[in-house]
Amino acid sequence: MVNYKNYRYNELAQKSKEVGIVFDVMVTGVTGAGKSTTLNRLFEKEVASVGRGVEPETMGLESYMLNKSFRLWDTPGLGDGLQKDKEHAKKLIDLLYKNYNEKNGFIDIVLVVIDGGNRDMGTTYKLLNEVIVPNFQKERIFVAINQADMAMKGRYWDTINNKPEKKLEAFLEEKAHSIQKRVKEATGVEIIKPVYYSAEYHYNIMALMDMFIDNMPKEKRLLLLDSK
Repeated sequence: MVNYKNYRYNELAQKSKEVGIVFDVMVTGVTGAGKSTTLNRLFEKEVASVGRGVEPETMGLESYMLNKSFRLWDTPGLGDGLQKDKEHAKKLIDLLYKNYNEKNGFIDIVLVVIDGGNRDMGTTYKLLNEVIVPNFQKERIFVAINQADMAMKGRYWDTINNKPEKKLEAFLEEKAHSIQKRVKEATGVEIIKPVYYSAEYHYNIMALMDMFIDNMPKEKRLLLLDSK
């Protein structure tokens, strides 16, 4: 089992030292995408409650230190109804404008988690268009596809080795490129190619960490004060 607390830590710590901050990542997405499960997998213990019933589990904002250089924020998802979505959107925007001095924002990266088994991207585009993009620098927005095991309705998943068979892997590659293109068309944001993974089955989590570490910003984030 990989200890993600120490994964590429020297490199991450050096980048953190050079910028002069702890890297803060806001994890968001629609309800049911697996945000809390993703956090639990990275920490290899239950730090974030996972919803098992009808009601979403994450209703507030919680932060978790993976190590001295890397912190993740669990957030409520959109898709719970108009009123709740308004309340959740306000919490997300407030977090995006959380600051530690007059000009620098607290959150350095936003990770939008997508449910790999769900073809409907409407709520995700709403989250990006109405909440994230107007209030955050586009180059700091990442997208990842969770629940890779359900991308083809559970077919072609190797349950013995907990990884996709070749047919599913090819489908996931195509899906990642498709989402990259669709996000550009729907929001105007050019994201890097999304990582696909399965938090539940511990598949490709290192690729998720690599995406964070390889693309950590090289400077502190300036607040978009004119956009608020």
